[in-house]
This record gives sequence, structure tokens and C-alpha cells, in this order.
Amino acid sequence: MTLAVAAALGGMASSAVAGGFAIGTQSGSGTGNAFAGGAAAADDASVAWYNPAAMTLIPGKQVAGALHVLKPSFKFQNTASTAAVGTGEGGDSGDWAFVPNAFFTMDINPNMRFGLALNAPFGLATEYDNGWRGQLKALKSEIISVNINPSVAYKVSDTVSIGAGFSVQKLEATLTKAANAAGTNIAELKADDVGYGFNLGLMIQAMPDTRIGVSYRSSIKYDLEGSVTFSATPAGNGGVRADLKVPDSASFSLFHIFNPKWELMGDITWTGWSTLQRFDAIRTTGAGEGTIVDSETFNWKDTWRYSIGANYKMSPQTKFRFGLAFDETPTNDVDRTPRLPDQDRTWIAFGLQYKPSKSGILDVGYAHEFFKDASVNNSQGAAGTLVGTFKNKADIFSIQYSHSF
Repeated sequence: MTLAVAAALGGMASSAVAGGFAIGTQSGSGTGNAFAGGAAAADDASVAWYNPAAMTLIPGKQVAGALHVLKPSFKFQNTASTAAVGTGEGGDSGDWAFVPNAFFTMDINPNMRFGLALNAPFGLATEYDNGWRGQLKALKSEIISVNINPSVAYKVSDTVSIGAGFSVQKLEATLTKAANAAGTNIAELKADDVGYGFNLGLMIQAMPDTRIGVSYRSSIKYDLEGSVTFSATPAGNGGVRADLKVPDSASFSLFHIFNPKWELMGDITWTGWSTLQRFDAIRTTGAGEGTIVDSETFNWKDTWRYSIGANYKMSPQTKFRFGLAFDETPTNDVDRTPRLPDQDRTWIAFGLQYKPSKSGILDVGYAHEFFKDASVNNSQGAAGTLVGTFKNKADIFSIQYSHSF
């Protein structure tokens, strides 16, 4: 199962549906709650990702597999561009994406659990029509990640559990743009690396009906290596390297059983996107070795995400989920790029859980993201300036099956 899911993850294009280029959809059960209470809910084996300490609340063995179907939309509307290069708005640079993930938890002894998460924490896929007015800034941008995260949890007492894990994460990046005003020479940069990180978790049963979950996930540094190629001037081809650091994050979650029918939850998550200020690709071979062949200025800031959710138990087999979230963008109006025209977004989510058997749980969820308009004002050198606004939105469909043994 591990090899199959890892292979599937490696072949899937991903689209960012959380702040920056993070993928916020990491469990099918969480989608219907807009991922509120993720570090405290402990609904299924996906807690191996959200908070390893919460694995002590999942008895026996459980495996969960999810598929998320994402449809982001990024449409540029020109307002005052002075670019003497290309025509048109570039079309809708968002497209369908399919993101699978899987989770496993099991007992080691009465006080200790083991878990494994296989997922894609980061991703980006935008692609504009060739010849559009912003082709000197961006044509295709793609980031694909594959993460393997084993973890353990220990029950310190009847009310406190702790957990820890480590991640092995591969990141691949592909960036293309026009290298001349006519758009006849396309530059493509491809690079990848494997990085390592860790995560920590704490679960507190504060009261019989109330749980508190706290989790932390470290940043991961990549020393990307690859190549740059030019379609019309192969003499400029050569090796490149670039440094990239994905952010650390911390979550504080609450889960409360209000009465036999209703469950309430909330979450506050901080993400350290200020690690991403610039992206410089430096030549390692060929003409101009040691010089910058491509550069992106981000100047991103740290962000906060706030979410609330509720579950209604219609029967022992059926549960309805509801969620609302606000997700800040790390970008700004000065440095925002068409490679990722991100803005603040609001989530509205719904879901349904059905238990077809004593050991099986089926979850389906849907979320829609409403974006603020995202303005861009990017210099394209002597070719002028790209000035306009992006109208964005995103839809998320999730399905997950969990089985206990």
C-alpha cells in the first residue's frame, strides 16, 4: 500500500488550495468541517498527520485512504498593462487536480501507538496560454511533493498523550516562461530534492467532553538541483541549483461534545511563510556559471488560519458535518506574481459520514473557497508592465474510507 500510494502521489499534479502553495486537504473526514479541530478531532487514522499524540484515541489497527478532487480557477483581467509583449488574458490558469493520501495507525502496547501518513503537503499548478501578455513572467508553474511521515504516540496518563514523528519529503519544481518578447524562445527550469523534517503533538483531555490538541510541524530546507533549457537557444542550456525552504506551522485545536447529537470544534493555525523571501536559480554549468538565470521576489509574511465546525449525529450510523474558515494569504500587492496569484480566502464546507459496518467508515465532503481579488503589478523590463486583477475561486471534493481491524 505504501509503494502504491507513493507512486500515485508522485504522478499527480497538485493545486494549492490553502495559503501560499500548501495543500490544505489532507483528510476526507476533515473537508466537511473545513479542517476545524484537526489536531483534536481524532476521527480516524488521519490524526497520524494532524497530531500524532491523538493516535492514542484510535484503538487497534486502522487504515484510511482518501482522494481529493480539486478545481481551482485563476482568471486574469487586464486593467492598465503597458506590456508590448503578447496579447490576451492567458485563459484560466487553474485546472483539475487529483490528490490521494493514506494513513495507518496501530497499537504497539496499551500506552503506545505507531502511525504512518502518506500525502502531498505542498503543490502548485498554474498554466497560461502561450503568447499571453504576461508570458515574460509566467507560463507554467508546477510544484509536486510526496511526503512519508512515520510517528509514535505515548499515553502519559489518562488525560495526557504526547507524540512525535519525522518526515521524508520529495519536492519537484517546474517553471516555464518566455525568454524573449516574441514568445518564440521558452525557458524551462526543472529541479528537485529530498528534505527532512519532524513533527510534535500534544493531546489533553481537559474535561470529559472537551479535548485540546496542539501540534507543531518543522520547516524543511531543499537544495534543489536540476537544469534550465531554452527552446530556441540551446547554447544557453545548463545545470542550475536553488534554495527553497517550506514553512513550519503550529496548530491549536479544541473539540467539544456539546450533547449526544452535536459536536463542536475550532482551530487556529500559524504558518511561517516568511521563510520565503526570494527564489534564485543559479547556473552550475555552461555559459555564465555562477550567475542567476531566473529570480522571483516573494517577500511573503507569516499567516493565520481560523476555522470553526460542527457535527450533527442524525443516527449511530450517520453524521453531518459543517465548517467555516478564513485563510490568510502570505502574498502582498507589491510582489504578487501570476505564478501564484494568491489572496485571502473564506471556506464554506459540508460533509457526510456514514458507517456501513461496525469496522468501516465512509466520509464525503465538499468545500468552496471565496477569494478576494488579487492584484498584480509586475515589471517585464523593456517590454512594459503587467497590471491587472485575478478573479479566483476553488472547489474541493473529497471521499475517504476508513477501516478498523
